[in-house]
Amino acid sequence: MRASVTYFTVVLRRLIAPCLCCGLCLVLSAQAEQPAVGPNGIIVQSQFGGQIFGFDIDQAGTEGLLAEAHRQDDGSTLAAVETFDQRTGAILKVVRQTITKDDDFLALGVTGNSVGLIEREHVKGFLNVERTFLTINPLRRNRFTGRWTPPVGTDHLVELVSRNQGTQNAVWTLDLSSNFMPTVFSTDVGANTFGPVISINDQDFSNSPDPGFAYDPVRNRAILGHAFLGNPFIAGWIATVDLASGTFTKFRSVGIGDVNGLAYDPVTDTACATTEIDFSVAFYNIATQSGFSQPLPGATQQFFSGAAVEFDPVNRLFLVAQEHSSTSSSGSSIHVYDTAGNLIESLNGFSFSNAFNVVPAHIAIKPANRTGFVDGPDEGVTQLQGFSY
Repeated sequence: MRASVTYFTVVLRRLIAPCLCCGLCLVLSAQAEQPAVGPNGIIVQSQFGGQIFGFDIDQAGTEGLLAEAHRQDDGSTLAAVETFDQRTGAILKVVRQTITKDDDFLALGVTGNSVGLIEREHVKGFLNVERTFLTINPLRRNRFTGRWTPPVGTDHLVELVSRNQGTQNAVWTLDLSSNFMPTVFSTDVGANTFGPVISINDQDFSNSPDPGFAYDPVRNRAILGHAFLGNPFIAGWIATVDLASGTFTKFRSVGIGDVNGLAYDPVTDTACATTEIDFSVAFYNIATQSGFSQPLPGATQQFFSGAAVEFDPVNRLFLVAQEHSSTSSSGSSIHVYDTAGNLIESLNGFSFSNAFNVVPAHIAIKPANRTGFVDGPDEGVTQLQGFSY
């Protein structure tokens, strides 16, 4: 904030001096309250010391959600679902705990309006896994309240759930029964309602690993970023899927290599994606099917490629995770961009290596107070690290 004063007379200066002093005090007070950017000292430790299998935080509340698994000496697995306090990192409640040889939990995220979504996997035999989905609605209740029953068979694997909150979500599944055909649909997890199930028949997306994935709640469509199955040294594709009509459109990307992360701003119709080979971040105008790409700050080789991307809809910012920092001599970084592709700041001091992650590292944020969590710093993937931006 800037104050501009024209000094007409000594009298006028005397009249406005107290006001200026008060204004300066308010500015200094606001600056003092603004947390420093980067790691903020808050660490979430899984209750039983197990590896974290997915996490998220409630953007409209004060809690977070995680699942963990810890192998026991007798070969069984302690699996648990837990909630934690965003302000302190303390575990609030063990929502469910099992010690078996055939059960696991996966935290798919906080969806819609403060609804926690958990996948339970029960192994019944070789290649025979029963998958059910439990909800905590709202998350602050700290207990399972219902089930989510996606409109696909039990032979479909729920691979991706969009990370947007306060609205419906998009879901990407894979048919494991025969042809491994992916499908996509919209859902209100809390209400257990669904849009039509749409098969993705385009060979550039049906014959490749999971794409970069985001949801456009304004136009009810999924935004996809191509992940390569064949030649990784060429430009891939960006695509949209209308989740009501099934209309599929695609255009060439400007990044080279696998899409490691993707997020979307529905107001400016801008997608942000990271690509592997060219260690870059790209920004696309979906309406005009055009975009531009730039290396991550200080990046000079593929070693410095970016990972997950998260969008802040309040401050209109994209947060880009970078496993191997190119702006610090060690560790990981998060780079913050505006929707025009301008670098706002680089946050250093993290450690979120994907080396041992079953679930890829990602960023969860609370836009209202510009805070968030990311995997790490423990190499065993038993912790989450808080930060401010």
